Amino acid sequence: MKKYMTCLLLVIAALFIMTGCGGDKQEESAGTEDTGLKIVTTIFPEYDWVNQVLGENPAGAEVTMLLDDGVDLHSFQPTAEDFQTLSTCDIFIYVGGESDEWVEDALKESVNKDMTVINLLDVMGENAKEEEVVEGMEAEHEEGEEAEEEEGPEYDEHVWLSLKNAALFTDTIAEALGKADPENADYYRSYADTYKEDLLALDEEYKSAADGAKYDTVLFGDRFPFRYMTDDYGLKYYAAFVGCSAETEASFETIKFLAGKMDELGLPAVMTIEGGDQKIAQTIVATTKNKDQKILSLDSMQSVTTQDVEEGASYIDIMTKNLEVLKEALQ
Repeated sequence: MKKYMTCLLLVIAALFIMTGCGGDKQEESAGTEDTGLKIVTTIFPEYDWVNQVLGENPAGAEVTMLLDDGVDLHSFQPTAEDFQTLSTCDIFIYVGGESDEWVEDALKESVNKDMTVINLLDVMGENAKEEEVVEGMEAEHEEGEEAEEEEGPEYDEHVWLSLKNAALFTDTIAEALGKADPENADYYRSYADTYKEDLLALDEEYKSAADGAKYDTVLFGDRFPFRYMTDDYGLKYYAAFVGCSAETEASFETIKFLAGKMDELGLPAVMTIEGGDQKIAQTIVATTKNKDQKILSLDSMQSVTTQDVEEGASYIDIMTKNLEVLKEALQ
């Protein structure tokens, strides 16, 4: 069904592009001179990294975040207007995992054949991690194992939840901006270098917190999108589901296993991601011997909107808050 909807939207988008009917966004730009770069990102972290590297935006670049309605990467269905916006941009940045399968077809319809396309998983190269199922975790129900084998390994898409990765992507974005706007290339490089210093300084704070922590394991009564983060600092993890899972109900066996791990390791908290109802975490706590563990949430930044940005949300601020939560879970 998702593939059918994407194909249908591609047909509609093609009609938008051919007829020039772009809705409100096109009407707003029709009366203004188009002199700046057009940059499209799928998710908030990419959007924030671009704006950090742009600095005071000397070229007047227009930056668009497609996932701007609170829907996360795994549930996103692009609209015809999204396809049109993508079709005419100069730089397009996306994650590149299974959730972005629509992108390949969308790029075929692109009007700008000189577009620079940044696929974050491709930038990661051999450092991209295959999604894994650890002990006690419920694997996502697949429709056909043979089809999955033919498609190859499924990679963990949550590459943005590593400060080290963020520094790498910042370099890639600075390079792309420099090529698109050579006159300001040194400017973008300077802002990228300064931002990378902030990212890597926060990375050192995470490392110090993990090295000095009482515990070396986190346990999630939820999906687990933080594998890149935990691997960066040598932390172990247990969770109810893989990071891209659409499952919402955990089996009795999963609950029992995770509660048993809480008791065995003496962990002080069960973790969740933002926006959940915490029912699984509450059931895990209720199944432990002491029944007094805290429930803490880490923000995976999968539902951040431009309104949140206007209210002060930034990648580094969210990762800083996550560090404080992680400290509480490990002490």
